[in-house]
Amino acid sequence: MTARISRRAALGGVAAAAVLPSVRARAQGAKIRIGVLNDQSGPYRNTGGPTSVICCKQAVQEFGAHGFDIDVIYADHQNKPDLGAGIARQWYDRDGVDMILDVPTSSVGLAVGAVAKEKDKAYLNIGAATADLTGKQCAPSIVHWSYDTYMLAKSTGGATVRAGGTTWYFVTADYVFGHQLQRDATTFIESAGGKVLGASAYPFPGTSDFSAFLLQAQASGAKVLGLCNAGADTVNSIKQAKEFGLQARIAAMLMFITDVHALGLQTAQGLTLTESFYWDLNDRTRAFTDRVRPKTPDNWPNMIHAGCYAATLHFLKAVADMGVPAAKQSGSAIVSRMKAMPTDDDCFGHAHIREDGLLIVPSYLFQVKTPAESRGKWDYYKTAQVTPAEEAWRPLSEGGCYFVKS
Repeated sequence: MTARISRRAALGGVAAAAVLPSVRARAQGAKIRIGVLNDQSGPYRNTGGPTSVICCKQAVQEFGAHGFDIDVIYADHQNKPDLGAGIARQWYDRDGVDMILDVPTSSVGLAVGAVAKEKDKAYLNIGAATADLTGKQCAPSIVHWSYDTYMLAKSTGGATVRAGGTTWYFVTADYVFGHQLQRDATTFIESAGGKVLGASAYPFPGTSDFSAFLLQAQASGAKVLGLCNAGADTVNSIKQAKEFGLQARIAAMLMFITDVHALGLQTAQGLTLTESFYWDLNDRTRAFTDRVRPKTPDNWPNMIHAGCYAATLHFLKAVADMGVPAAKQSGSAIVSRMKAMPTDDDCFGHAHIREDGLLIVPSYLFQVKTPAESRGKWDYYKTAQVTPAEEAWRPLSEGGCYFVKS
């Protein structure tokens, strides 16, 4: 087994257009090529970015020698759907990529999903939160790992209302992810007896000053500020809310341990958030983190990074099970084999991929520790609630995926 990274790709900061010419498919023989497509330079760099590539390569390393070579390449989609779809099309058509991994930013994820469906190629989504990838825009060659808007809204939104947060004002990234997360959160808020008083949508990407939106939230009198954004936008929103002395409770509808680290415990303490992975959850998650941490010492893995590792490992197991020629011939066939095989890895333990392509694992509502409670570096979470795997996700019958028969 070899994991090869092109010289240009290894430079890390290059634009996607510069990476692509150097990664043309090489030839004949038993080889699988994986393309990690994500934000390498923008607001989602730390939540995915280079650490997603590292975790994918970790899975390749641990998979070992199974009679075929494995290439890992990556590119920066810059959060642009047209660029992401163009890279995906070139990778599948010209560069011999057999599976695309990660793809944060739901608008980009949906665009890549459409290409994967058209080409019958495997797409293992980790970073895009939209539940439509296993719903109305599903495909037999798509798998969705780690989290989605429904799971986040049910865990964080429902728990916040039960804790007394009955009135809400949303600050929402103005693209498909933000609006779907707000929609799903509203459903759970209202079903729990809460009420949404208003919302402000802001341009994404490119917004760094959230003061006008926070002032509107304050003027609404809502008990809860619901943040339907992610990455650097979430970090900046929380920092500015604290600076303004906003009295509303903050519900970060999608937040990662990497964001908590960026904020620092003094600012982040008391926040609640949902992830499906935490490095200190059990012996297996700690063992995985110990193996990865030396390669990314300043950006410990979150649930996206864990998903990139776990999904890659399971994909390679399925390739070994069915053979490289069959795996390369059809994305639907390799994903079908992945669904037929139970998953087992150090990040999520034993689980399974549902008929619609959704990995079914528990979700964890975490509360961020105070500085006094933290025992050291990256010791940030305490568990507030666990939603069992079969209850955490949208029911199969409600998704609207066209090929689901049950």
